[in-house]
Amino acid sequence: MQFGIFSVGDVTTDPTTDTTPSEAQRIRSMTRYALKAEEVGLDVFATGEHHNPPFVPSSPTTHLAYLAAQTNRLTFSTATTLITTNDPVKIAEDYSFLQHLSGGRIDLTMGRGNTGPVYPWFGQDIRNGIPLAIENYHLLRRLWREPVVNWSGKFRTPLNNFTLAPAPLDGVPPFVWQGSIRSTEIAEQAAYYGDGFFHNNIFWNIEHTAAMVGLYRRRFEHYGHGTADQAIVGLGGQFFAADTEAEAKRIFRPYFDDAPVYGHGPSLEDFSRATPLTVGTTEQIIERYLGYADDVGDFQRLMFIVDHAGLPESIVLEQIEILGREIVPVLRAEFERRRPAHVPSDPPTHASLVAEGPDSPHRKVINAVVPEAQDEAAGSGASRTSR
Repeated sequence: MQFGIFSVGDVTTDPTTDTTPSEAQRIRSMTRYALKAEEVGLDVFATGEHHNPPFVPSSPTTHLAYLAAQTNRLTFSTATTLITTNDPVKIAEDYSFLQHLSGGRIDLTMGRGNTGPVYPWFGQDIRNGIPLAIENYHLLRRLWREPVVNWSGKFRTPLNNFTLAPAPLDGVPPFVWQGSIRSTEIAEQAAYYGDGFFHNNIFWNIEHTAAMVGLYRRRFEHYGHGTADQAIVGLGGQFFAADTEAEAKRIFRPYFDDAPVYGHGPSLEDFSRATPLTVGTTEQIIERYLGYADDVGDFQRLMFIVDHAGLPESIVLEQIEILGREIVPVLRAEFERRRPAHVPSDPPTHASLVAEGPDSPHRKVINAVVPEAQDEAAGSGASRTSR
């Protein structure tokens, strides 16, 4: 099973000192967090993508390439790549290039983005979010899998005799997660293509999370990719650890109470009961997250946000150390102990996809196994000529 951390790169004032990091300081801190993740044995680092203040990660591939040059083992991902406001051609080029630079240590999480003003900055309309995501993603699959692409659609100019350069490393496109919090259409899309489904549930109750993951699992099986329990699932996590629960809450509470997203709303205790946020001892955190497999089934990736709400760099580095040294080894062992033999431990990697060979379903534009009539109605935006 893969464990990692992700950052949305918010520039937030520390409520305990009234100091605000500069954008340069924030970028340097995110870099240190990724390097610390590799040092303590985590598997994945992911960066968000934002194009508006108070966030800094507007160019994920730039940052991830810089990190890949300084690491040997860490897998890099996104949280998320905006499939709606980015041109699919540019996504295809950038992440193919990053594949080559990183030796294949890259996958992506696709998301729509919910910041309305950003859409017109890139020539789009948020009201087209779902159709944009569907059309753009199908084009992206073709760009990564076909040597010459001729295409026309609703939201961009046509492509005529287009060839991607560089092509994906070893002819294998990056593995993709479809990220969605509440859009059932995106869960359906993930299932149709056999992609992973990442439910960033850090603000949601377990009942909602279980319903979304359950939908994806059922449709994954429907489209012939395997049994429902073999579907590739990722979840988000949020914690703050100390020697005692009281100490953890004492340190974390001012950050929680003043956080831009949930500050001045529910109490820390109420929010912790309703969401995955766990503030306490390592034993409490381990027990809480082991329980998630009882509700959503065995999953393959767990990603924690650890650097939000103005937490200073020194505290974040300490939390990553605790996560890697004390929490993850126990979670990894316990999740694997309970996992049935036929359920994959890890999501696909570049190496595993290369090993599948040229006939791998992953290398097909459309790999769903459904009757023709159902294929036509699947809402994928797929063309029969793209098979």
